[in-house]
Amino acid sequence: MNAPSVLSLDSEKSEKQSLINLFSGIEKRIGEILSRALNGQELEESDAIALFNTEGDELDALVATADYLRQKATGNEASFVITRNINFTNVCYMGCKFCGFAKRKDDAQAELLDLEEIANRAEEAWHKGATEVCIQGGLHPDIKGSHYRDILKAIKKRVPEIHIHAFSPFEIWFGALKSKVSVAEFIQDLIDHGLGSMPGTAAEILDVEIRKQLTKDKLTTEQWVEIITTAHELGLPTTATIMYGHIDEPKHWAAHLNTIRKIQKQTGGFTEFVPLGFVHYESPLYINTPNVRPGPTAEENIRMHAVSRLMLNGWIDNIQASWVKLGPEYAQQMLRSGANDLGGTLMNESISRAAGGKHGQEIVPKDMIRMISAAGRDPVRRNTLYGVVERFDDYAASGVTSESQSGFQLIATSGVFA
Repeated sequence: MNAPSVLSLDSEKSEKQSLINLFSGIEKRIGEILSRALNGQELEESDAIALFNTEGDELDALVATADYLRQKATGNEASFVITRNINFTNVCYMGCKFCGFAKRKDDAQAELLDLEEIANRAEEAWHKGATEVCIQGGLHPDIKGSHYRDILKAIKKRVPEIHIHAFSPFEIWFGALKSKVSVAEFIQDLIDHGLGSMPGTAAEILDVEIRKQLTKDKLTTEQWVEIITTAHELGLPTTATIMYGHIDEPKHWAAHLNTIRKIQKQTGGFTEFVPLGFVHYESPLYINTPNVRPGPTAEENIRMHAVSRLMLNGWIDNIQASWVKLGPEYAQQMLRSGANDLGGTLMNESISRAAGGKHGQEIVPKDMIRMISAAGRDPVRRNTLYGVVERFDDYAASGVTSESQSGFQLIATSGVFA
């Protein structure tokens, strides 16, 4: 998307000077860090750790700086995409401690959608205006590696123009293992059969010790980086995520952001960065493990989006606020704290819901428009790769009535894989 800043040169200078004046009244080190960020200098991990601990006036200055850099990078527009999540199976034996989604094969709630049903859901989404489907699932022990290709073929046969955003790095690893081919060969085959982009989920925290505590069988940090880097080298764009607020600390967040930035410098393949707060309600990690936090605090969410903007400035322009994790009203606040995107309208996702997520399954497009406008931003509907599909220059003409402004119409979706 990358719209130019709407600030005139004079107003830009005035706003920048206001920030500089603000820095003079806060703790010296924080002021120096924010000044460097304001001037386009890269921050170090130690800088990010310091910012993750800001409070009061220092936190206000951090948020103001992030909002300024957001304006410089993407202008006043904030975006959303019409999408549908298709979680084709909830059967998985990988034992991720934070996951409340996975079922055993013989569980009464076990599900494995057939190809016809997956194609039906994709076609239904297309007719409702979706430009993408996001497809992820558990690692079902009985599926073949070719099943991932077959999903793509089924969708493309039915809806050839829809963008398929699918298969986490964990699924890529699993499919390549099942197919007895290299990760590169497996990804290339998926690209050849219609894969348009890949969610950079399964990242959690890219720290060896934290990952050992979260799961015994999941991808290592090195494997996640290798799969993402390979996808980028093959021309397949991906997102990048972080799941925070459980057994992690600011030092882990800072290192994670630095790893994402290093990959982007090497490949340029990330389209966006998506902070995902830990949803604790039904998570086995929270229920069965002592000293696990119940997700990030309100201020930690604000800091995460703001620090992400500063750390990734100049490398990843799009910072997404997940309304599914945050809730609609709170996601609006992130649009004033460094974020420029609210993700997708979504349909029928069950991952966050299985973990006890409280924010429904779908927000319809007019509610996205209302949320963005209420945050003082210009709503834009985008495609997966941040191309503009539709602008809404006249808020009233967008079909958002006074009745719909009184509350959100939560109809049918929910979160994303962490």
